[in-house]
Amino acid sequence: MAKWKLWTVLLFFASTSHIGNAAIPGYANCPTTSNYTANSTYQRNLEALFRNLSSAAPDKGFATATSGQTPDQVYGLVLCRGDVSAADCAVCISNATSKIVRDCPNKKSSIIWFDNCQLKYSDENFIGRLDISNELPLINVNNISNVDPGRFSSLLASLMFNLSSLAAANPSGRFLAAGEVKFNDFEKIYALVQCTGDISANDCNDCLTHAISVLPTCCSWKIGARVLEGSCNIRFETDPFYNSTAVALLLRSAGGVSLPPPTGQTTTAAPPPSDATTGQTKSRSSMVIIISVVVPSVLVLCILAVAVLLMKKKNKRRTIQSIVTESVIQNEDLDRKGSLIFDLDSIIVATNNFSKANKLGQGGFGPVYKGRLLDGQEVAVKRLSSNSGQGTSEFKNEVQLVARLQHRNLVRLLGCCIEADEKILVYEYVPNGSLDYFLFDSAKRMQLDWGTRMRIVNGIARGLLYLHEDSRLKIIHRDLKASNILLDKEMNVKISDFGMAKLVRLDETHGNTRRIAGTYGYMSPEYAMQGLFSIKSDVFSFGVLLLEIVSGQKNTSFGTSESSPNLLSHAWRLWRENRATEIVDRELVESCEMREAVRCIHVGLLCVQEDPVLRPTMSLIVLMLTSSSLTLALPSAPAFCWGRTIMESNYSSDGSSTGLMRSDASGGVARSPWTNDVTISQLDAR
Repeated sequence: MAKWKLWTVLLFFASTSHIGNAAIPGYANCPTTSNYTANSTYQRNLEALFRNLSSAAPDKGFATATSGQTPDQVYGLVLCRGDVSAADCAVCISNATSKIVRDCPNKKSSIIWFDNCQLKYSDENFIGRLDISNELPLINVNNISNVDPGRFSSLLASLMFNLSSLAAANPSGRFLAAGEVKFNDFEKIYALVQCTGDISANDCNDCLTHAISVLPTCCSWKIGARVLEGSCNIRFETDPFYNSTAVALLLRSAGGVSLPPPTGQTTTAAPPPSDATTGQTKSRSSMVIIISVVVPSVLVLCILAVAVLLMKKKNKRRTIQSIVTESVIQNEDLDRKGSLIFDLDSIIVATNNFSKANKLGQGGFGPVYKGRLLDGQEVAVKRLSSNSGQGTSEFKNEVQLVARLQHRNLVRLLGCCIEADEKILVYEYVPNGSLDYFLFDSAKRMQLDWGTRMRIVNGIARGLLYLHEDSRLKIIHRDLKASNILLDKEMNVKISDFGMAKLVRLDETHGNTRRIAGTYGYMSPEYAMQGLFSIKSDVFSFGVLLLEIVSGQKNTSFGTSESSPNLLSHAWRLWRENRATEIVDRELVESCEMREAVRCIHVGLLCVQEDPVLRPTMSLIVLMLTSSSLTLALPSAPAFCWGRTIMESNYSSDGSSTGLMRSDASGGVARSPWTNDVTISQLDAR
């Protein structure tokens, strides 16, 4: 890594030219591994590997290959930038194969990066494995001007994370995404991210997140930079550097659909699917003519009968659609996103008439059932209870919002049903249930090792970042808690239950309501006491969740003494006494990375500070969780902590009055502004 840091410094001071718009001359990493001898079997295998990669990669932009047999077998990979032509790709590969043997003579393992491609080979099989050990930041010496650095960093982080989500979703088949966002009236940030095609979507996401985490410490003030990894690369410039037409064509040819971009960002959508073929239409027409000649009278009767049935069904469906459109959805998002209006009969069949055996659980909305559609797809069916404290407004709210959201860490709405007195939502089935099922059970909690918990934490953070900053809407969830965090079969996060969510304008940061709806223990003090909600309300709830995940204990059921009536006060007391490690779940003490665990506790305490202004935004939280080099501010006393308590009357999610304890937060520690000297830490709520 010392070599890369030296090159970064040289690039930093050597030139004032825009390195992003000039082709990089080729940077090779030649690790100190074993060498091969000239004219050896390994060298001949390596030359054969280069020929195979050169012939396979240009048309597809990516290729892997092997050559020879053990112990002289060599593995290789080449990746061309997604917007370059096949001819430019071929030229780059030719240059790479020539230069890598000159810069890394006789090395059995090397990697080289050019402007349009990267090449890697090794005597060890690395194909399909995530590689973030080869990291090379390249930065422009020039700083940005005529814009607030904090705002520039915020826009850059938002753009990068949105593109990484799109690339990991792999709509192009190439793990590629590009986009732009305006940072003043005349200038834009242009960015492109890409992963190698041999890794999984999760590994692509992890690689890009790791690369993005490098930006605050090296590049967030610069007018251009790139971070090159073994399995991915990211790049941004304030001048156009990629072929937007080529990227758009690549996405369209693969049938990909981009994620909804943040305000001001540009991405590409795919064209609608084609109609049935002309030949099939002619075949059906011919068959109708033959039958009409042979049995005209029977055909007429059949047509009349079928027409009557179809008309009845169409009217019924139109009535359902009308009800949904007029009283619930009032937009076209269900149809546009490919969701469906389900018939009640099909849902009854799918859930075995809402049988107890199919019941997954009971929420504030009503019971949730597992179902299986006729095509075999498993679904989760939420049925609005007639005596639920929620009603049509919450149903409408959830359909309106979730139908318009697409993110890997949000549960996906498949459709809805309004028929007779039923109001039903149909979601993708998430097999592992909710986080609280594991986290607050002494036996099942052991299934959540430290790596799994960190993946859950990062998934929640990325989902909230999308809601707050990266989607085309700006949404405050307002009911984030462990039971609303669903886990798929690979324990990936799916945030659910948007019945209480609030949609705000993109230029708004907060709102207020007379109806306090949420869950005690997760509600921020300003919301519980005054009805004031903001993106910082969700940050507070995230902080509670983060401390619960690290400790394995529930905030509201925690209480070891009068001085620590809940998990927040307990964590704060131990933090002030320099005993933060005692918060960590005892099942994890021997297996987790304690420094990482303490950092999570630190971030959690920053999130639950009583003053919402002091709480970080989700974009900063994501960076704090992924970049260990980012300096963190000192937290002030959390809300609902120890000290004098004040009783207030508010409303819970079921509409009943409940007393909430509030602290004067006088824990003897003065509130301090952000002390982080990294520009990205000055992000403001947007």
